[in-house]
Parts: sequence; structure tokens; C-alpha cells
Amino acid sequence: MDNLRKGFPVLKRYTYLNTAASGLLPEKVFEFRQNHDLDFLISASILKERQGGILTDVRETVGRFFNCEAHRVALVPNFSYGFNTLLEGFEKPKKALLLKGDYPSINWPVKSRNFEIFYAAINENLEDNIRKALTENKPDFFAFSIVQYINGVKLNINFISELKQEFPETLFIADGTQYLGTEAFDFDSTGIDVVISSTYKWLNAGYGNGFILFNEKVEGKIEPKHLGFGSLQGKYKAHEGNFLGKFEPGHQDTLNYGSLAVALRLLEETGINKIEAQVVKLKNFAWQKFAEMGLLEKYVLERKEHSSLFNIKGDDTLFHHLRNKDIITSQRGEGIRVSFHYFNTTDEIEELTEAVKEKM
Repeated sequence: MDNLRKGFPVLKRYTYLNTAASGLLPEKVFEFRQNHDLDFLISASILKERQGGILTDVRETVGRFFNCEAHRVALVPNFSYGFNTLLEGFEKPKKALLLKGDYPSINWPVKSRNFEIFYAAINENLEDNIRKALTENKPDFFAFSIVQYINGVKLNINFISELKQEFPETLFIADGTQYLGTEAFDFDSTGIDVVISSTYKWLNAGYGNGFILFNEKVEGKIEPKHLGFGSLQGKYKAHEGNFLGKFEPGHQDTLNYGSLAVALRLLEETGINKIEAQVVKLKNFAWQKFAEMGLLEKYVLERKEHSSLFNIKGDDTLFHHLRNKDIITSQRGEGIRVSFHYFNTTDEIEELTEAVKEKM
């Protein structure tokens, strides 16, 4: 277990249960960033002459880690940029399906455009609600979070794949920001059309970098409008009108995207199966503790699938009590959000529950 915690100095200072808000910066990523900017300081444009090779390595690393060919990987600064660019590529009007109460960066951009919108409710019957909404409304696209940001409700990847087979004409657009990095994810086997993700949470890659994974069938169904000199730069963007290039119109930041490659290689070294096993262990341990203490919503308890992100009952008093004990959490919705990644321990969950009991 100590090996999983190496390289995260903040864990010596805090009981950090807040990856769902901001992931930790690994020492290896920090060292890369220092060395990168030192190179830029002393070599300026000579470093930037290597930009194409650096970004190609990042793109190919992302593709390898998630099983998506590199020419179907776009590098974007964050989820919101990528998603808005994607939406602008739809001919309007289109019919959209959303989850009611999903992450604002999904629902707000859709609502701000001229789409006809339908909703599926997030409750104990979430999967049935989605299937019913798809059947009745036949939307052109379904945009959703794989893991809900407030309470950690999770859609099973196999269910999403089965649903895509049932409704092949609907584009499935998934936000992986609260999910990717917690378990093995084979994009090409899922059938999902598009996955977009920021990487500062569970992938521990810092801010200012993200990516989009595309199914081969997406090109031709969406026509993004963004273009710029950067749209033609690099191994996979060699011609004007290149689909990938329309998501990368400007100069790309080798510092931030390079950080993503280093973070993914660290996860590869640790082993994604090992990470997944530890996350499952923590999730199940926390679930049992929270259920016994009556800290979870009733419908959450009735679901079979959940993430390692939970929203427990608590108010300002409890939140500040935890912070005074150096237990780092977030206030979300009507409770307190706690989240556990592979570097956390069951002892830390015990520490959290004991602190909660002090205010019950």
C-alpha cells in the first residue's frame, strides 16, 4: 500500500478525500513540468521545434491507454472546450437526451443551443429511465456523465454498450471526467461514439489538458467549425479540413499535454488493474460504513452500481469540522462529497467516519 502512496507529498499533510474536485499532482509530473519550463527558458523556439513530436507522443499515449487509434484522439484543454466544439458541429435543430441534474458543463451548453431536449431522471431506476426516453423520443444524441459529479451514481459500461446496440442511430457522447482513471477502459470495445474528458481529477495530470476519443463512424455526422494554423500541424492533421484538426485550431501547450503523457505512463507503471482493485476495495468498504451510519440517499442504496465517489449527509458544521481535522472534502448538493482513489486507505475512511460520528 505504501508504494501506491509514493510520489504524492500532500498525503503526508492531509487526509485527502477530494479527488472528485481536484486530483493530486504526482512528483513525476511536477518534475516533468520543471524540466520542460527550464528547457523553454534556455532554448526558447528550439524546444518548440520539437512540438510536433511531443504532441504526437501524447496523442499516441492516450490512444494506447484507452485503446483508441491515435488518429481518433483529439487533444483539447478541457471537457467544456471539446464538448462545445462538438455541439457546434451539429446541424440544427437536433433532438437531445440529457440526464436531469447532470453536470452543468454538459446540460448548460446543450440548453443554450437550439436543440429539442428530453430528460431522463437520475434515481434507482436510472437505466430503465434512459431506455424509455430513448425509445419514446428517438434523440439524435445522448450526452451524459458516466459517473455523476454530486453523488457518484455510475452507469455500467456494459449497459452503455448494450444500449448503444439497441439505439445505433443515436450518438452517445460520454463525459469521462469523473470516471477515467478508476478502472480499465477499452474505448473501442464499448461502442460509445465520443468520450470527452478533463484529466485533472482521477488521471492526476494537472489542469489545462484533456482529450476526446472518437468512434470511426463519427466523422461525417458532425462538422466542427473551428479552424486555425494548428489544425494542420502534426502527424495526424496533414490536410485542410481534417476532422481531428478542427478540434485543435491553435498552438497546443506542450507543458500541459506533456504532463498528461507523464501521468498516463505513471498509471501504466502502477497498473490499471491494480488501481481498479484498490478503488473497488475502498468503494465497498466505504459503502458498508456509510450505509450502516445512514449517510447515503435511499435511492443510492438501492442501486447495484456505484463509483468511489459518495455524497454523505452533512452540513456546514460537519464540513468545517472535517477541515479542522485536515480531512479534505467538498460541499456538493445538499451534503458533503467524499471520493477515494487508489492512493487512499481504509484507515482514512475509518478516520472520516469517526470524525463524522463526533458531530452526529
